[in-house]
Amino acid sequence: MQHFPIFLDLDQARVIVAGGGDCALAKLRLLRKTRARIEVHATDPIPAIAALAEAGHLVLHRRPLTPGDATGARLVYAAHDDAAADAGAAEIARADGALVNVVDTPAACDFITPAIVDRDPVTVAIGTEGTAPVLARRIKADLEARLPAGLGILARIGAAFRDRVALLPAGARRRDFWAEFYDDAGPRALPHGAAAAEAALGALLHRHLTEAPAPGRVDIAGAGPGDPELLTLRTRRLLDAADVVIHDRLVTPEILELARREAQLIPVGKEGFGASVPQADIHRLMIDHARAGARVLRLKGGDPAVFGRLDEELDALQAAGIPHDVHPGLTAASAAVASIGQSLTRRDRNSAVRLLTGHDTKGFTDHDWRSLARPGEVAAIYMGKRAARFVQGRLLMHGADPATPVTVVENASRPDQRVLDTTLGALEPALTRARLTGPALILLGLAPRAAQRRDSDLMPRLHRQPQEAL
Repeated sequence: MQHFPIFLDLDQARVIVAGGGDCALAKLRLLRKTRARIEVHATDPIPAIAALAEAGHLVLHRRPLTPGDATGARLVYAAHDDAAADAGAAEIARADGALVNVVDTPAACDFITPAIVDRDPVTVAIGTEGTAPVLARRIKADLEARLPAGLGILARIGAAFRDRVALLPAGARRRDFWAEFYDDAGPRALPHGAAAAEAALGALLHRHLTEAPAPGRVDIAGAGPGDPELLTLRTRRLLDAADVVIHDRLVTPEILELARREAQLIPVGKEGFGASVPQADIHRLMIDHARAGARVLRLKGGDPAVFGRLDEELDALQAAGIPHDVHPGLTAASAAVASIGQSLTRRDRNSAVRLLTGHDTKGFTDHDWRSLARPGEVAAIYMGKRAARFVQGRLLMHGADPATPVTVVENASRPDQRVLDTTLGALEPALTRARLTGPALILLGLAPRAAQRRDSDLMPRLHRQPQEAL
């Protein structure tokens, strides 16, 4: 982030626009939404700018910006549509101690003006570091369509109630009150007028003050394989509402970034054959925070019902009498097969698929190797990197064809995804040579579709490398 977003108080502050053409007029249209004292320096301003001055909306100086003019000014816009004139005005303004924006020249700016969605007093600013103004305008148009025109009225009504809402305890109860007002009670009442919205707010506040506070609860949800765009809508809403997020190691920073800033994030990562947080401690964290009245989100990579020790956590919550619910997520196997253009089942090949784990609580787990070794079998092996040689040996020992295709997908769905295309007979040492460091899923019986092998551009996230290079 090169430009740090802030909202600057311009109430009665001096803001100078150097330039008198269409470029300057565009900035003036935006600045006139503020309470700033606007001054324009232009020797030959266009009629529209002169008219604004005659109407008393700004002060017009019919001369160029000179040293000392910008002393005490909060902001200066160089908007001549002329590079030399803008550079000269910027040099003068900086010498006078003002922050400078040279219009359409991000590299010469002390600050940039974002695209703005105005629902005064609600303001949404959209910045692209000055690199993609067209994209910013597209986002602005989308938000304009989504945000109701009466949003600013609701915000003003809410601001007038803030002292009364302070009677509610800070935290979840107060947030619940405002969420219900802005999401439901306010929008329903607003078409009947501001007075109706104020009455609805008063009735809502009375109810929240008199009703018993909601008990704490735990929601166990799947975060999917890592790409935030693969989160379910429900899990996205839970992230936005949670007071405490207890998350696994496989939950990516991009997903955790979606949690509320005030939420407490507690990592409880586990790593196969490595350091981990004891499961009993995870149970205690969930129960203690819920008993304190918090909305707890237990966030697991993939789907919580697939090798996520879900039953143990549900048993602990049930024994403690904690309200809870489970919300599915996209499991890594689905993302992995999608990335190689395959499916987990196919008519005339396999009518069943097995989801296996490479190890259990005692180390390497055991399976029905004889049936797994049959031609056409498909299995997705989770947590299988360190167990790969063991799995390879057991399958070959029970008659599996060494030419059986095997695909290893590291960091499925993420920008740094890698794919190892090999066979059962060559799985080791190929996997060791690949030096995969992220979570990997082994797909037994599946190879990348030919199109993915030929042209990695068809799958931008499929970073293929020749087996020899791995």
